[in-house]
Parts: sequence; C-alpha cells; structure tokens
Amino acid sequence: MREFLERPAVQRAVILVIIVNAVTIGCETSATLMAHAGGLLVAVDHVALAIFTVELAARLYAYRRSFFADPWNWFDAIIVVIALVPAAGPASVLRSLRILRALRLVSTVPSMRRVVGALLTAVPGMASIIGLLVLMIYVSAVIATKLFGEVVPERFDELPDSLFTLFQIMTGDDWGTVAKEVMAHKPWAWVFFISYILISTFVALNLFIAVVVNAMNDAEPSPSEELAQAELVELRDEVAALHAKIDLLLERGTVRRR
Repeated sequence: MREFLERPAVQRAVILVIIVNAVTIGCETSATLMAHAGGLLVAVDHVALAIFTVELAARLYAYRRSFFADPWNWFDAIIVVIALVPAAGPASVLRSLRILRALRLVSTVPSMRRVVGALLTAVPGMASIIGLLVLMIYVSAVIATKLFGEVVPERFDELPDSLFTLFQIMTGDDWGTVAKEVMAHKPWAWVFFISYILISTFVALNLFIAVVVNAMNDAEPSPSEELAQAELVELRDEVAALHAKIDLLLERGTVRRR
C-alpha cells in the first residue's frame, strides 16, 4: 500500500482531483452555474471528498504510527475532517471552509512544501523585523498625531487614525494625496513623509524580503543532496524488499530464525 501511494502516477492523480475540486467549489459560488449544473457540481464535490477520505485512510493504514509524525499528514487530516462536517446544524459554517481542500496542493507538491518550510524557518528572523517595524510605526503615529492632528483631523485626529494612515502610506497606497493634504497647511511636512517612507518601505520591507530569500536558499537542496536522498530511498526499498523475502522464507520454514 505504501509503495502504491508513493507512485508518481497516484500522486499526480491526487493533485488533479484537488485542482478539479477547487474549481468546482469556486463554481458553486455562481448562481448561474448552480442553476444549470448544480447537481453535477455537487456530485463532483462528493466524489472528490470520497477520494480524499479513502486516500487518507489508505495512508493511515500504510504508515501506521509514523503517519502522525509528519505535520503535513495532520494538515491533510484536519482539512478532510472539516469537509466531513454535516451541512446542517450549528456546525454548517465550517462547510464554507471546504475550499481549504485546495491547500492540500501545498502538502502534495514537494516544491510548495519547501517554500512553506522556508517561510516557517524565516519566522524567527522576521519576528525581530516585525517588532522593529511596529515600534517605528507607533513612534511615527504619535508624532504625526501631535503635528498634524489639528490640520488634517480626518487622517491624524487620534492615534488609531494615524496608525491606519501610516500603514496606508507604508503600502504606497495614494500616499502622495495624504502628503499634499498635510503640506497645504504645513509645507515642511514632506520631511516627515519622505523619511518615514524611506525607513518603512525601502528598509524594513526589504529586510523582510532578504530574510525570506535567505531562508529559501537554505531550504533549496543541492544536487548532491538530491542524489543522496534518491540513493537513500532506493536503499530503504531494497531493505524493505529483503525483509519481506526473509519473512516469506520464515513462514515457509525454509530458514530458521537465530
């Protein structure tokens, strides 16, 4: 069973089912499509759920206790269990989470798993950058509230307003309009906005990118590592085949266990 599940053809078939199911769930949001092909979409959804359930049960049977050692297996199991929740009753809200089945592509496609793993390894490095960015936005928001709260109250009247406005400026969303509104009353305000944008956008956000790229480079296996992994898989298969032959000979009584 384990050998069957690890075949590339089986894995590609599961990926195809995930993609088709994600498309059908998206089509169910259209009233027109549901009116013309609602029965077919629901049937495809039920078939896909049955395939996912059988595939998960087969993996649980094949890997036994080692199944729970892999966090990705827990991820797949949670998604399938959520999809099995009845459509009626107080738990019906969880049915809207059926589209989470599309996220099984992350656990099925190795390259996606490497990307997610790299992002998780980058979290400690990003935490310090996030702390620095939050501190900088908070300090800037307090300054902006004190300086510009009276002249542009709709944007800098209180601290929450200033925090939202500065977050908008950090994303580059129409920051020129905000700056011009303030500069109409205080022409020197460009110094504050240019300094804030340089620090938040061109420094802090680029640090995020640098940390993620570094983690991605560390997670990308080298050709020698890939070759070693392939050889290790072949060696495990040979050992498993040898154990199977020994067990068969022991059952037939051809050899005796020492």
